[in-house]
Amino acid sequence: MERSKMMLIMAAMAFALVVMAPNVDAKRFIVGSNMGWTTNVNYTIWAQDLHFYNGDWLFFVYDRNQMNVLEVNKTDYESCNSDHPLHNWTTGAGRDVVPLNVTRHYYFISGKGFCYGGMKLAVRVENPPPPPVASPVKSSSPSSIYRGQLVLPAVLAIGALWDAFVRVL
Repeated sequence: MERSKMMLIMAAMAFALVVMAPNVDAKRFIVGSNMGWTTNVNYTIWAQDLHFYNGDWLFFVYDRNQMNVLEVNKTDYESCNSDHPLHNWTTGAGRDVVPLNVTRHYYFISGKGFCYGGMKLAVRVENPPPPPVASPVKSSSPSSIYRGQLVLPAVLAIGALWDAFVRVL
C-alpha cells in the first residue's frame, strides 16, 4: 500500500477513535484519604461532600494482616454483621480496588470486630450529570461567522477522509 494511503487510513482511524471514545471522567477515591481504611475514622464525614458516579473506583488501603473489605447489605452494615457478605473484596495485599459500576447504594465494613471501631462506609452511586449545555449564540455575532468558517471545511475534510478510507477497503 502507498504510504499516503496508509497515513490517510491511520488518520481516519484516529479520528474515529476520538469521536467514538467514551467519556473518561471516572475517579479513583482512596477511602479515608491519607488515613486509609482503619479504625477511628468517621467515613460518613469523609464521604459526605463527595459524589460517587457510575464508573468510579474505591481504593481501600489497610493492614492486610488484620483487616478486610466486605460488601454487605444495609441491615448488616447497620449492625456490623460480617457473617454473610455480598462480596469479599479482600485480595490479601491490603490494596483493594472496588469498581462502582452500578447506580445503587454500596455498604462496606471490615469484619473481625473492626466495624465497631468505625470501619464502615456507605456510598450512593449515581449516574454522572449530563454535560453542560452551551448557551445559544446570536447568529449575527462574529463567533457564529467564525464557527461557520470552520464547520464546512471540517465536514468536507471528514467526508474526504471517509471516502478515501472506503476506497482503500
